[in-house]
Amino acid sequence: MAAVSLLVREGASVAATDLKPREELGEAGPLLEKLGVPFARQNDAVFRDRDLIVLSPDVPADLPPLEEARERGTKVIGEVELAAPYLKGRTIGITGSNGKTTTTSLVGHILKEAGVAVQVGGNIGTPVTAMVDASRADGWNVLELSSFQLETIEQFRADIGLALNVTQNHLDRHHTFEQYAAAKGHLFETMRAGDLAVLNANDPVCVGYAERTAARVEWFGSGARASALPPAFSRRAAQKGGGSPEGLPHGAFLCDGELILHGQRLMAAADIPIRGQHNVENVLAASIAAAGAGVRHESIAAAVRTFRAVEHRLEFVRNLGGVDFYNDSKATSVDATLKAVDAFPGNLWVILGGKDKGLDYGALREPLAAKARAALLIGAAAPKIAGQLAGAVRLIDAKTMDQAVALAFAEARPGDTVLLAPACASFDQFRSFEHRGEVFKQLVGKLGTGD
Repeated sequence: MAAVSLLVREGASVAATDLKPREELGEAGPLLEKLGVPFARQNDAVFRDRDLIVLSPDVPADLPPLEEARERGTKVIGEVELAAPYLKGRTIGITGSNGKTTTTSLVGHILKEAGVAVQVGGNIGTPVTAMVDASRADGWNVLELSSFQLETIEQFRADIGLALNVTQNHLDRHHTFEQYAAAKGHLFETMRAGDLAVLNANDPVCVGYAERTAARVEWFGSGARASALPPAFSRRAAQKGGGSPEGLPHGAFLCDGELILHGQRLMAAADIPIRGQHNVENVLAASIAAAGAGVRHESIAAAVRTFRAVEHRLEFVRNLGGVDFYNDSKATSVDATLKAVDAFPGNLWVILGGKDKGLDYGALREPLAAKARAALLIGAAAPKIAGQLAGAVRLIDAKTMDQAVALAFAEARPGDTVLLAPACASFDQFRSFEHRGEVFKQLVGKLGTGD
């Protein structure tokens, strides 16, 4: 709808379509009527005789009617690409399988605290086309960008681009891991000399993006010396980014519990207020981006210390009877769940399940065996997860969220943690991961009240 509004304002002749009838589109129906935009339920005819088709991010770009439209010469793009020529100022684009929202929010927080004009959006909530009016020539647009949004870009360009990590996800949409990784890599292919690419030195896919971009590269990750890194990485580091005075590739690294940015101490890892090793990496990446936007070391460190966890991302809910409850509903992939489990010492009751995205849950076996008292399974993916985790950890067939919360609390002891980190999409029982997280928090809030 943000794309429709922008197109109408720019004088385009616009029609809208969806698989659902207009009366099931919520607020979109009245807005279409207000804008005078005709609507038809999706069929082959609605795509004919169009100069441009703009996709909502959740619409697969390889649908047969869209492929046929391309063959007729019709341009098919997403709303991020549509926004590109209208968005004023400079842009920081952040992608990755996990940590995008936290890192995007953190970069926005650092810039805001430093007095930089900034707005945050993209996959994080505000569509890029809805950010056009508020964009400023002297400001920054910090955008969370998913593979769904990046697979159709051609001219959209980030001045600073971040790849946090690339692990198995969305295979139900992209079909193969290679296609999924390639979609994220589009962010770096459109960058130019003079732009800044921030890449994870410990992630082989991210390392590979260095060869696909004209941008200057800075690296973040563990404190391994450049000489100890794989030869291919060392070569790319030398070609794209160079090294720091300490012998590290240029960028930000964790060394002996200290975050080092551009060869200078930034802060102690212990001072980061959000839990988990993955969040140390997110801070490292965010610090490079903020420095690239002109923020000084001391201002970056001060802002990080005042940052709080984003809702639904390792969010502490409450302690009841000595049992902690954490909401990581945004953990919609196996890797995200692994990172969540890694953030705790043990004694976990982990709620898993939802809509399967074609992922392999076997990677959870060893971590859950080491740290979990049980895995409580909900949703459509429960049978698949049970089959792949059988014998590794106690499995409880909870079926629904309310039963999972009640069963976990009934058996948990003081010092235990109940963790919602589903490793699945939410759409079998919930409207979104936010809805799933809200339901979890509501259920936890009612424990002990008799309701």
